[in-house]
Amino acid sequence: MTTGGRTGRIERAVAFALRNFEVVFAAGIGLTIGFLDIFGDKLIESDLASGATLVVLGALAVGSLSERARRPLAIQDAMAGTRRAIEDLTMVRSLAGNEVRDELRKARQSTNLWYFKGGTGTYLRAVTLPECVRAAKLNRSQLNVKIEILNPADERACATYAQFRRMFSGTAAPGGDVWTAARARKESYATVLAACWYRMQLTTLDISVHLSSTVPTLRFDLSDSCLIITQDDPNRVNLKVERGQPLYDYYLTELHQSREQATTLDLRDATLLGLSPTVDEVRALFDALALPLPRTYTEADVGEIIEKALHAEDPYGR
Repeated sequence: MTTGGRTGRIERAVAFALRNFEVVFAAGIGLTIGFLDIFGDKLIESDLASGATLVVLGALAVGSLSERARRPLAIQDAMAGTRRAIEDLTMVRSLAGNEVRDELRKARQSTNLWYFKGGTGTYLRAVTLPECVRAAKLNRSQLNVKIEILNPADERACATYAQFRRMFSGTAAPGGDVWTAARARKESYATVLAACWYRMQLTTLDISVHLSSTVPTLRFDLSDSCLIITQDDPNRVNLKVERGQPLYDYYLTELHQSREQATTLDLRDATLLGLSPTVDEVRALFDALALPLPRTYTEADVGEIIEKALHAEDPYGR
């Protein structure tokens, strides 16, 4: 046997003796008195033997009490571990399709920030931006909005996204429009336009737009109170994560890193827009943002973008 093996056995024996000191102590006294009484030719007086017996019984009683005292602590530790496991399981709450709108409404209440990452931001234009801006005006408060959407200048990414939407959402979008690359581009342009327009309506609105060429499969809406993750497949559940949970902080960092890798539009270069933007104003705006509209776009195409930007249909309101 190696020296290391003997050392390990000694360490385990010492650890056992320390953990069970009362029992070891009682057993030692009992064995010593017993051997001396049997083989010691009556060297042990009866009074001493009786006292030793009491000592042994007392040590065993102390050991029993100590063990009982340790058991509640062990039970408490086990219960605490169970509570932590349950909390981890409830970190994420699943949402059925009809619950998403209500949870998004709750998330907008009393929030000073909204971070969005998704495809083209239809719901963001239709509900989130106007409702959050309206609340900020009413409360005279600061509003911080960060948006990451598909880059409309990336035709390939827009075509891939349209194919993805057709696969899980059917062939028709709200209003009967078919998801095509052309439609995906207009939807993204509309979100950029909406961000610039609302920025001019609220001086305390700090808003940024980030354009990504990575096709998203999920949508993230993060407010002061929670994170809501949704998707286009109606057969799959959506998720809600409350603030204060580790997953909320993880995604907060993840969304930041994703924006860092996207193309950021400098909205300070945006030209002025009227309350009802004209086609010429919109063309000038996108030129100033270094994101010019395609030359093939007619006045009708630009008018469609304006309509989508300021009068988008709520996808959950159907």
